[in-house]
Amino acid sequence: MAAEQNHDSAACKRVDDGITRVFQLLGKRWSGPIVAVLVEQPAYFADLRRAIPGISERMLSDRLAELGAAGLVLREVDEGPPLRVSYRLTESGAALEPALRKLADWAKAYLPEASGCTEANLERPAGARG
Repeated sequence: MAAEQNHDSAACKRVDDGITRVFQLLGKRWSGPIVAVLVEQPAYFADLRRAIPGISERMLSDRLAELGAAGLVLREVDEGPPLRVSYRLTESGAALEPALRKLADWAKAYLPEASGCTEANLERPAGARG
């Protein structure tokens, strides 16, 4: 005898659309670390490159363009001389800070520590400003 189903298929639990959209953007390699660096303060391209070991110039440029298109990052040209380009979070990008801090806390508690540099920009206690 088959078990009776008391729900229709539309009522089945599905992944939240917001979670899907967040991870489509921030789940890409390097996007989260870029936002985490910019949460602290605006940065020039070269400073971002130094702050994120292993990222290539091309990948950094691509991810910054994607984050900009998503409305999280602003690109600003400093006329100079020398001419320099800086990046900062928009209001919606800066609003990610509490979520990033919670994720960092979760990672410290539940994920094994990776080898290499373990000092992260999000290691300050929640609510601390620097």
